[in-house]
Amino acid sequence: MMWRSVVGLIPVTIEKNEYKENVPVDGTPREVMCDVKSVGAREFYQAAAVGMKPEIIIAVRKVEYQDEPKLRYEGTVYHVVRTYSKNGEVLELTCSRFPMGG
Repeated sequence: MMWRSVVGLIPVTIEKNEYKENVPVDGTPREVMCDVKSVGAREFYQAAAVGMKPEIIIAVRKVEYQDEPKLRYEGTVYHVVRTYSKNGEVLELTCSRFPMGG
């Protein structure tokens, strides 16, 4: 695995706004090394059948991922729509610019 790119993992917390409604608030991105892959045709079409639009796969070390639901890669914010443990040490994050159902 080639760790030659950097991704910012974005934690999200729930806070109350001025109307006492719960709203998600993005935290400060935490940068980790990653490997970037494209989404394969088979995975893309299977995901499209259930309303998902995966765009990129980011591989990170499993110990560095803390269930952040968003990430920033090359200036674009993505939502993590699926995680897959490759071998117990590497975690693949399938990402879309649009949240699930969006």
